[in-house]
Amino acid sequence: MRSFGAEEELLIVDPETGAPQPLVDRVLAVMGRPRDVEREFKLEQVEVQTEPCTTHEELLGQLYHGRRALDRAARQVGARIAALGTSPLSSATHLSEGERFAAMAEEYRLTALEQLTCGLHVHVSISSAEEGVSILDRIREWLPLLAALSANSPFWHGANTGYASFRTQVWNRWPTSGPQEPFGSAEAYDRLVASMVGTGGILDEGMVYFDARLSRRHPTVEVRASDVCLNAADSALVAVLVRGLVETAAREATEGRPPLGSPCAVLRLAAWRASRSGLNGDLVDPRTGRPVPAEDALAALLEHVGPVLREAGELAGAERAVRGVLARGSGERAQREAASDGEGLAAVVHAAVEATQQRDGGWDVP
Repeated sequence: MRSFGAEEELLIVDPETGAPQPLVDRVLAVMGRPRDVEREFKLEQVEVQTEPCTTHEELLGQLYHGRRALDRAARQVGARIAALGTSPLSSATHLSEGERFAAMAEEYRLTALEQLTCGLHVHVSISSAEEGVSILDRIREWLPLLAALSANSPFWHGANTGYASFRTQVWNRWPTSGPQEPFGSAEAYDRLVASMVGTGGILDEGMVYFDARLSRRHPTVEVRASDVCLNAADSALVAVLVRGLVETAAREATEGRPPLGSPCAVLRLAAWRASRSGLNGDLVDPRTGRPVPAEDALAALLEHVGPVLREAGELAGAERAVRGVLARGSGERAQREAASDGEGLAAVVHAAVEATQQRDGGWDVP
């Protein structure tokens, strides 16, 4: 089975007020600046990365370890770690040091100023760029379902947005974000990226923020459509589903099966619906382009990747985990329930801090 890994972006928050805190450098200093933890665009967030894994249990164990290690370090500087797609509370943000980040702030102004979102990025190994592009062309219709499954950002600047994943809306302000038309070949992919950089509208290839792309640093496909999940087990579930999608797509390409080829305009609407409704209403069926209940859409996803997951011994666990998320809701529902207790949005952050460290989520825990 292909190796895979995950990157989780997490908020650093005040344990009392719940407000984001610009303490990433102090957290990293406490940790001795390990190679699997990095600063992000803003000082109020931090990214933790797993090593390449081969099993769900291995990946989940690394996610738990990374979250616990970050929270221990954050406690030492008077903060906590929260797995939230956006901060529920309005707060000033602070730019990380570096010429590139400064250039982005200068060029993109309010988009950069307000940018404080946390996503889940899943990497899956590929044999070549050509294989990677054939995979990108065949997984694109399924990615909105992952956004719905991971939805964990209903609040923004102190407001109830009405969205399950408002992070998706904020992130889509960047000029290269979202779904893309099928590329067709690695050469066409490279040509498009070069043309985009050539317009001057983005600084470099690192600003190619497609929902799924070829990694610049690793021989992987990188899927970036999801919010960071409140529960680590849900992040591991998303990663397993992504690996299933990648392997299924690779086999389809080898067999000569063409991509579904849905127009990008339709995929943008599917992504908007996932962002708006999460698991609370209809989602767009990737095979028909028509709305169906979220439960049916996820059943179609499990059917699509079922043969691959069964071979890996992961199908039963994935089915159980999906049922669990459907029953209890994603992080979006947990945030709304915490807010309904009448203690304000700080209570949402307090609950998220505790949930970030929980060892549960509907799958066997190592």
